[in-house]
Amino acid sequence: MSNAALEKNIYSRAYIQEIREKIRPIVEKVIKPNADMIDREGMFPRGNLQALAKEGWTSVTIPERWGGLNLGYVGLSVVAEEIGRVDASTGLVYAMHVGAAQVINIFGNDNQKDRWLLPIREGAIGTFSVSEKATGGHVWYNLSQAERDGEDFILNAEKSFTTSGGQANFYVVQTRTANSDDPSDHSFFIVNGHDEGIRAKPWKALGVRGNHSGPLTFKDVKVSHRDLLNAASGDILNGTGTVLGLSAVWLGVAQGALDAAVAHVTKTIHKGFNKSLAEYQVIRQKLAEIKIQITGLRAWQLDLARHYDELLETNQPLTQLNTEVTELKVQSTELADSAARVAMDVAGGFGYIEGVFERIYRDARGGIPMAPSNNLAREQIGRELVNLPLELWRDGK
Repeated sequence: MSNAALEKNIYSRAYIQEIREKIRPIVEKVIKPNADMIDREGMFPRGNLQALAKEGWTSVTIPERWGGLNLGYVGLSVVAEEIGRVDASTGLVYAMHVGAAQVINIFGNDNQKDRWLLPIREGAIGTFSVSEKATGGHVWYNLSQAERDGEDFILNAEKSFTTSGGQANFYVVQTRTANSDDPSDHSFFIVNGHDEGIRAKPWKALGVRGNHSGPLTFKDVKVSHRDLLNAASGDILNGTGTVLGLSAVWLGVAQGALDAAVAHVTKTIHKGFNKSLAEYQVIRQKLAEIKIQITGLRAWQLDLARHYDELLETNQPLTQLNTEVTELKVQSTELADSAARVAMDVAGGFGYIEGVFERIYRDARGGIPMAPSNNLAREQIGRELVNLPLELWRDGK
């Protein structure tokens, strides 16, 4: 997309529609036809990501200097939604990749950007490796700690639920800072995904089977001091808009469920009554309710994306949107789950057999426990609401 496109009003529907129309050919011709196979075989969607990279979409938020489209969070939101609409696995891999790349874009120096961002246009994939099994959904709390090796570092860590685990070309890894006794003091490293000390365990799951979010072990992995990111604790996930991208994927999953349901009920005829399923009022009302919720959530998603872009443009911290984007994550994941259930419901027995409805139903469940899990997110929001401190690195009450 040209610089002229960037000069358009990013608040306009025409601008958003232009992005949507540019990404849809890849979504419809490449990603959608692969969705069933990715689910059935648990195949990592590398081909999908390569097709996206070829057109610059895996560098959607990155400046042109480093091979990007520079379309910001509005661009990310539209593209992630469109991908999630046809395949949640590819959508999650994509959103986590863009988030990891954006970490380097925001917090990296020029040398780091040259070495890690430029290869993305050739198909390199990044991701986060943050959460640890021992601390559950408290992704800000790590037991692993980097060790000093002269001016470089050694990482030993057992990570859990690392999207693209064993597949990524680079990981943004969070550990406690070397030689620090403060559990809130974290360091963030860019780690070469091909290091021999990295081991990924198989990913077998109810849904999103292609995103390979299994446990990941780092054993004696040496990281150069050149790949220590200049980022403070708490900046990485919340301060780079990663959760915003994930929310867009789940919004897309909801839209995909609605699309499948509408297509089914309009073409399915009850011969005995010579009526389509769409002619039943109860079915129309169920679908209408999902449509209303999607429309409202999409407006909120895009409004937050615009706000992120404005903050980034004026060098203000993105963390000031933490609470609202967490609220959006809860809403989008639960809408995806609700839309998938309604789609299965209106499809009747056809929805229960192996196919698009049961795949979306299984995929949609994955967003609710994804960090920040909705239970934990509600606790964070509630504590802030009543002026209680968050449970971060000490016991809460």
